[in-house]
Amino acid sequence: MAETPDTPSPLTDDAVRKVARLSRLELSDAQVHEQRERLVAVLGYVERLRELDLEGVEPMANPAEEINRLRDDEPGAALPPDALAKMAPESYGVFVKVPKVIDEGGGA
Repeated sequence: MAETPDTPSPLTDDAVRKVARLSRLELSDAQVHEQRERLVAVLGYVERLRELDLEGVEPMANPAEEINRLRDDEPGAALPPDALAKMAPESYGVFVKVPKVIDEGGGA
């Protein structure tokens, strides 16, 4: 997957722009080229990992010997409404306006 002169990368500038848009990043043309090179390097590394012989290697969920410590989900102290209103960019009485996080109904 690593880009060489004989094997151009399948990662296009348009694909980088799409990833940037989905990540809510604005990139200049120079930044698109720079990030494309970085993504090609990451994808090349992932391709190298795919080539490893993992026969007989046990899957590992946690590198430490610890087991997940679970506790009851109990509510803690809440922020006072006036402190929250001071931190919020906009508020309307007890309501706080937050940025939209879901796009206009379109998928990826």
